[in-house]
Amino acid sequence: MNHSVPTSTPVAVKLAAFAEEAAPPSAVADVCRRLIFDIIGLSIAARHTDYVQAALASAVDEGSCTPYGHDRGLGLYDAALVNGTAAHGEDYDDTFEGGPIHAGAVIVSAVLAIAEKRGLDGKAVMRGIAVGSELMCRMSLVAPQATHKAGFHPTAIFGAPAAAAAVGAALGLDAATIGRALGISGSLASGIIEYLADGSSTKRLHAGAAAQAGLRAALLAEGGFTGPITVFDGSHGFYKAFAPSKTPDFVPLLDGLGKKWILETLAFKPYACGTMTQPFIDCVRKLAATGVLPADIVSITCKVGEGTVHRLWEPLAEKHRPPNGYAGKFSTPFCMAVGFLDGEAGLGQFTNERVKDPEVRALAAKISYEIDPNDPYPKNFTGHLKATLKDGTVHEFKQPYMRGGAHEPLPDAELAAKFEANLRFGGFDSGRIAALRSSLNEIAEGRKVNLRAARA
Repeated sequence: MNHSVPTSTPVAVKLAAFAEEAAPPSAVADVCRRLIFDIIGLSIAARHTDYVQAALASAVDEGSCTPYGHDRGLGLYDAALVNGTAAHGEDYDDTFEGGPIHAGAVIVSAVLAIAEKRGLDGKAVMRGIAVGSELMCRMSLVAPQATHKAGFHPTAIFGAPAAAAAVGAALGLDAATIGRALGISGSLASGIIEYLADGSSTKRLHAGAAAQAGLRAALLAEGGFTGPITVFDGSHGFYKAFAPSKTPDFVPLLDGLGKKWILETLAFKPYACGTMTQPFIDCVRKLAATGVLPADIVSITCKVGEGTVHRLWEPLAEKHRPPNGYAGKFSTPFCMAVGFLDGEAGLGQFTNERVKDPEVRALAAKISYEIDPNDPYPKNFTGHLKATLKDGTVHEFKQPYMRGGAHEPLPDAELAAKFEANLRFGGFDSGRIAALRSSLNEIAEGRKVNLRAARA
């Protein structure tokens, strides 16, 4: 049955009105504060990586905008590209159960860039982040799984219009202008998932490119450029292009918009890898806690949602032996193996050296899956394993939800520790960490935007 909202008013008109009028409550402001800290910490952690250096090398303009962790200023578009790419680069950033999408890397990067360029204050920043992140989450619910099925990356696709709305809200643009920006963004959205074939870096690029596209769309609209107001629901619209296998259901996008903020359920990752791998790492850590040794294990079978298989489980032989550390982040067998052996799955587990470790490969090769038709994915991300040992003993563990999400949010202390660990990984000392923390708190409190402490 088609549950699409029957309306003569284009969807983009309603989204633009929301972006102009939204008044985020305090609970949403707290999530936005967490996003700012998480995204900038992750960007600095990745500052010395080859992909961030390549993104920096591609920059063509010097300017007033900060590339986090680097001692230079960039132009608006280059800063958004570099920071979004860095923030999403290790797949350790926030996610949304139901999407899945990564809002923070796109939206925070776009909004802080325009804030530095235009001299906006923290109040405008927080409002822009709230609007963009809310819309990005909601847009991912219109045609669940269909974007991935079509070969596109939801963060890249939904990030462009969400960033356009975020920038428009931060700048205080009127609804008619934001509507044009949304229309323009539909022609700038892009990002395919073929990176799964070889672990190349284009997934990392998607967040930065979407931030850049959203900025471009908003500023084009501000200058008078036009775009189709039927961008989402027209006969040649956004969802027909990027999610053609499902009829779009706009109820989750529009229902309660501005009154109920689903952004409050955003998840912050405890592990530096693909979203749906995380509950399985929790399961295998429970197995390790029993004292079982890798040599004791004959096999581990996991019940999984069908929609995760093509990205995280297949081809299974290749997932047992990912070609590099980045590909390992999207191999559930590898993630489980390092989680069992190391007791964690942080930045240090996903290196090119670690994926070649014989002990890791041997354990990963024992892990397989079976599709569970009752798995709730994508509405909820769960984990399961059944381990059979050499003596015939069987251990079974379940994780009913993703830690860090709505069911079990990461406490402030754990997120603060993650922020500090990311900065230290990037080479910041205690003094610089304290200075940056103070600057980010000023932004979150609605005061001035000064990101000098985020530079090297």
